[in-house]
Amino acid sequence: MAIALATVTSILALLFAVALVDQWRERRRPFQLVWAVGMAFYGIAAGLEAVGESAGWSDTIVRGWFVLGVATPAWLGLGTAFLLNRTRFGYTYGLLVALGALLAYVVRTRYPEAGPLPVVVLFLGLGFGLAIAIETYFQNERWPAIGAIAVGLVTLAEFALTATLPLRGVLTGAEQTLGSITEVMPHASRVLALPLTITGALALVLGALFSLYVFMPKRRVLAYSLDPGQRGDEFLFNLLIAPVAIVVNLVASLPGAASALLTGRIHSRVPATFLIAIGAFVPTVADSLHVAPSLGRLIGVVFLFAGFLVSIEAFGEIRIPFTSIRLATARHERVAADR
Repeated sequence: MAIALATVTSILALLFAVALVDQWRERRRPFQLVWAVGMAFYGIAAGLEAVGESAGWSDTIVRGWFVLGVATPAWLGLGTAFLLNRTRFGYTYGLLVALGALLAYVVRTRYPEAGPLPVVVLFLGLGFGLAIAIETYFQNERWPAIGAIAVGLVTLAEFALTATLPLRGVLTGAEQTLGSITEVMPHASRVLALPLTITGALALVLGALFSLYVFMPKRRVLAYSLDPGQRGDEFLFNLLIAPVAIVVNLVASLPGAASALLTGRIHSRVPATFLIAIGAFVPTVADSLHVAPSLGRLIGVVFLFAGFLVSIEAFGEIRIPFTSIRLATARHERVAADR
């Protein structure tokens, strides 16, 4: 069963990546290309899992599955950052970059063979996170580019270390499980996996929820402002209460959003981001709890695919990739965003 699930997941993810590249050729939106990279990693990792489960986990398959698996959420989360480049989501993304680096430092005693790498990751993560927050404060829409540099550097380092450092054991017979595979990876690779997976997965989930909040019809029960023109103490106060205000306003707005959805008066990104949030949440929980991880990854890619297809911004039209054969005519947003 695990082989079949991994195979279907691989096919869907790779088809999704091709469709995203095709849409990027048409519209040249950076988030489409970044998401395509993430989905390609997703599909190849699932394909390696299918091969490993069926033919055995060789050294190359073990390394490839691990490095592509941990890189996937980082690039999907980065795509979400590019999608939200005109919003204040940069504060959240910068905080997540710093959080991922901090976790890599906190667990350093569990991975003594990683040497000074956790310290290096900590300082770089704090620096990149602060730079993203500063650019967001000055309303620079290019703040995701700083995140792209951080994700690119960590991904390259993860690829290099995973490919060159020796494994910490040999997998044979019944030991060939996804959990045991993770255990034999080099300590340095496992340290770098934290900022990639934690930052990426949380950025994908929180970005989807934030996008849901931005584009849904809202009731503003709690007011706040992140206008950089206000006094410093006022800005810091509003920055601190913003997460609480967003959650309260989101909950208060749900009845109105549900009504708008049923009557067709809602921005397409609202149902799209809800599906994307589920697609990011399910495989993360399944992997963390080691409960049907292969099924979790399949459910995840199905919901992600559905969410992106629903989003008119991601898919202006649905066609057979790299052809002029349209499966759905060009779509246009009927409802403006309630910003």
